[in-house]
Order: sequence, then structure tokens, then C-alpha cells
Amino acid sequence: MLNKTERQKEQILRMSGVNPLKCMRCGKCSGTCPSYDEMEYHPHQFVYMVETGDIETLRNSDSIYKCLSCFACVDRCPRGVEPAKIVEAVRLTVIREKGVSRITPNEIPALLDDETPQQLLMSAMRKYNK
Repeated sequence: MLNKTERQKEQILRMSGVNPLKCMRCGKCSGTCPSYDEMEYHPHQFVYMVETGDIETLRNSDSIYKCLSCFACVDRCPRGVEPAKIVEAVRLTVIREKGVSRITPNEIPALLDDETPQQLLMSAMRKYNK
């Protein structure tokens, strides 16, 4: 029988379709991440932390909400690991467990300014409405 951490890891890997063992921890994914400075944990760290079962740390981190879901890390990975899919899977497990999104669509306009990229709006809708 699997313990809670093993069940969470299995769920995240199944949802993401990612094989974290392919990661060679080169950091190219993190180096291309536009949210790098905003994140406590970076794409390559997400992959390693899921691989080692340090999932609760990720679930409690704001980094899962800082990811833009731009998939730049996916394009940059020389091994095809797809870190963004792991970030999204971790975020989805939190959202599904709590039963609510971290932010509602009605709260988004108050957070915008003239320099807000359109990609952010689409990412926010994908991110918070699963």
C-alpha cells in the first residue's frame, strides 16, 4: 500500500505524463523561465522535488501560481522532460483538493495595468479555472 507522498507523486506523474528520471538537472529550463525571479522553486527543482517525493513543499509554495504556463522550459529542455507539465499537475492537485481556485475571474481586472501582457490573461484563465 502506498503512503500519502507516494500516492501524490504517482498522481502528479500520471497527470503530467512526465518522466522526471530523464532530467539531468542542467538548469536550461530554469534559465529560460520568465518567472524565474518570482519563483521560490524553479522548473528544474520542481522536477527533482517530485522525483524525490518532496511534494508537500511544492504544494505549499506560491511558485505553483507564479508559473506563467508559457512552456518556455518545455521548449528549452534537451531531454524533453516538460517541467511546466509537472508545475501544472502540482497546481491542479492543490486546486482539486481545495475545491476552489486561488483567484476568481472577477478578481483579475483589479490586478491589471496597461503593461499586462495578453498571455498572462490567458494563462490566468487556464490556471485558475480547471
